[in-house]
Amino acid sequence: MPELDLPAQLVVSSDGTLTGNNGIYSKHLGDMRGVYRDSAAYDAAVVAQGADALVYRVESQDHGPHSGALTIGTSRLLPGRYGEEFAVTRGHLHEVSDRAELYYCLSGRGVMLLDTIDGRSEAVELTPGSAVNVPGEWVHRSVNVGDEPFVTLFTYATDAGQDYQLIADAGGMRRIVVTDGAGGWTLRENADHVGYRKA
Repeated sequence: MPELDLPAQLVVSSDGTLTGNNGIYSKHLGDMRGVYRDSAAYDAAVVAQGADALVYRVESQDHGPHSGALTIGTSRLLPGRYGEEFAVTRGHLHEVSDRAELYYCLSGRGVMLLDTIDGRSEAVELTPGSAVNVPGEWVHRSVNVGDEPFVTLFTYATDAGQDYQLIADAGGMRRIVVTDGAGGWTLRENADHVGYRKA
C-alpha cells in the first residue's frame, strides 16, 4: 500500500504570499513578448521598465502528480497597460483539457478571459470575495483591470498540466481586454486571432 501524504497547512495572504508553498515562479516583462497585441507599446514598456520588470508571480503547493492530487496556489498579477491593453498572464488550456480550475479573488480587480476551441468566448469580472469555476475545455487568462495587484487563490487537479503554446499559436485569445476610456474595461475582437488548433 502506498504511503499516504500528510495533510499540509497553508497560510494565504491577501498579497498573494503562500506560506507552505513548495513552488514559485515569476514572469517578467521580457518573458511576455508576443502576448500583447500592441507590440509597439510593449517594446516601449520594455525600454522604459526593463526586461526584468515583474509582471506576475505564482506560488503553489502540491503533493506530486499522482491521481487525485490538488495543486493550490496564488497568482499576483501587477497592474499595467500596454497601449490600451491591460496586464495579463500568459493563459493556458490544461494539457488534460477536461480538467477544471477554481479562481477566488483575494484582492484587486480583474477579469478572467475565457475561450473554447469551438468558438465560445466569455469574460468574468472578479473582485474580492468573488470566484469563477472554469470548466474543463476552456482556455483561460487573468487580466488586471485595476490599479493595484490582482491576487487570486486557485486550485486544480495536479495532473492537469498547462498548455501555454496553444494561445501563442492562435495569435492570442479571441478577444482582448482594453480600457473603455472612462476608468473601466471593455472587450475588443483580436484581429490577430487565427483560431485554436488542439494538438
